[in-house]
Amino acid sequence: MTISIHRGDITQFKCDAIVNPANSYGYMGGGVAGAIKQIGGSEIERAAVAQAPIPVGSAVATTAGSLPCQYVIHAPTMKQPAMAIPIHNVEQATESAFLLAQSLHIKSLALPGMGTGVGRICPKDAAYAMMGVARRYDDFFESIIFIDRNQSMVDAFTAALDAK
Repeated sequence: MTISIHRGDITQFKCDAIVNPANSYGYMGGGVAGAIKQIGGSEIERAAVAQAPIPVGSAVATTAGSLPCQYVIHAPTMKQPAMAIPIHNVEQATESAFLLAQSLHIKSLALPGMGTGVGRICPKDAAYAMMGVARRYDDFFESIIFIDRNQSMVDAFTAALDAK
């Protein structure tokens, strides 16, 4: 398995599935979720809301609409939209995304920084938590891609990967 880090737009990345750091209601208003909905289409949000409530620590897969991937995996980091969260929620959301991706036989999975926007988790803490989970799944995926628009998140992912 390869773990790679990219600065860019997750909605443009070609892979099997991308992860949406969601809320339990499935609403996709802002941040990464809003971008996924804007580019991929409102059918993604409708499919997520239809499966709500999605507890923190679980995940659901939906259509990817017009995105260049097969699935969007919605892994809640928070119960309600725009709430501050503890780092444990990032670990749970990342773990649930990997478990669901594994059950769907996904080979390539792209993840943005989770909980680093309205969740108020610092990029370094999120990156280390997410990388710790990713390393436990190195036998199950061909590639795991950490991708974010923000250079501070990309730098945090790079430091977490180099820390081994």
